[in-house]
Amino acid sequence: MLFRSMALAFALFASNAQAAPLDRALEQKMAANAQRYVIASQALLVARNGDVVFRNVAGARRDELFPVYSLSKLLASVLAMQLVEAGQLDLDKPASAYLPALPLRWQQIPVRHFLNHSSGLPEYFDLGSATGPVFPPTLQAVFATLADKPLVFEPGTAIRYTQTNFLVLEALLEAHYGRPYTQIANERIINKLGLKNTYLGLGNASRHAMVRSFIGKNGKLQADPAVPWPEYANVHAELFTTVDDLAAFLHAVARGELVGKETLRVLWQPQKLANGQEGWFASGWEFGTSGGYQYVGHDGGTKVRVRLLWPDSNGDDRYTIIYLTNGSAQNVWSRTLVESVLPVIDPGRFSMEAVSEQLIDYASRPAVTPAQGEALVQQLQTLAARDGAALERRINETGYAMLETRGSAAAVKVFELNTRLFPQSGNARDSLAQAQAAAKTP
Repeated sequence: MLFRSMALAFALFASNAQAAPLDRALEQKMAANAQRYVIASQALLVARNGDVVFRNVAGARRDELFPVYSLSKLLASVLAMQLVEAGQLDLDKPASAYLPALPLRWQQIPVRHFLNHSSGLPEYFDLGSATGPVFPPTLQAVFATLADKPLVFEPGTAIRYTQTNFLVLEALLEAHYGRPYTQIANERIINKLGLKNTYLGLGNASRHAMVRSFIGKNGKLQADPAVPWPEYANVHAELFTTVDDLAAFLHAVARGELVGKETLRVLWQPQKLANGQEGWFASGWEFGTSGGYQYVGHDGGTKVRVRLLWPDSNGDDRYTIIYLTNGSAQNVWSRTLVESVLPVIDPGRFSMEAVSEQLIDYASRPAVTPAQGEALVQQLQTLAARDGAALERRINETGYAMLETRGSAAAVKVFELNTRLFPQSGNARDSLAQAQAAAKTP
């Protein structure tokens, strides 16, 4: 018994010793991100095979709520998948089989297209309006307002992310259960999992401590006023929670507690569009591949993102990444933040994400010596020899992220590298020309 206790103590000590460097590295990454992008409050959770290996909340209390915006769609997706698993919803049937009063133009659109934003439905509001958004008073009024508007494209031929798609799913769920959507989500997910710090609707969340939301303007943090969403928008925009509650939800999903694992395996496959290309949604979850992993997840208002990763091959090495912020002065993309974490966890496996971090660092420096630039080019040439197409895409994506968040001058640096590495690529040259035009440089 004594030897067994000593062995257990030694194993725990070894585990803690391994975790300590990762803790320090992830804390340093959070601090670097906060400084680079000017983030006031952030929370990061990393779990491996369901066990939390890192959790940190900076600039806020652990129980303070973060607005997580479109992560609310993941609740609706799970509710739809539950009906599929029960044989009560066929994603390939037209929506009118479940909602006969839908606008005529929408009636033959399969349910799957609403989940995956491939329906062609127009958006039901305009947040960019000078007078502010005007929302119809009810869900039925939304559909009546849009009834005569043409589809943006033929269903199944393209992807266009719109909130209207999830209003259709909300109507379907309410018709099936005979109850308001918020009550359904509370009963079947939030209360079932015992999520004590998760709320749908600002009115329900506002009684609890919440981080203040910001947006970047002219490189500085400014208050980001809440959108006065109607109650029916809870399905797509109005979720407030903590990093711990989000982890509990995602782990319950991954363990098959809300939807069976076999159902998840079938439904977490990207939709094929009419042209044969894959869309980037899988039953309402963003889908992608990275470093030998497949992943699903979602972002929220560009400020927060979650990701579940599992190996391409049959393996048990699974990761959960949750990165929450309350906004940044640079309006950094949440994808950039999540992907800044992956090479800290495993730089060898997540080599393309490591490239993005190197490029961001390179482009953000006020001055780079010729020797530093040449060393980076040589390193990238080595990667290009292994997978040039993936590297070109990664550099291009990073360039556009820089254009959006760090400005045209930084983006030009990245795109110039791409044209040097891939001089025959018309796409690389076009991207550079776009950034140069934005910078008003020759």
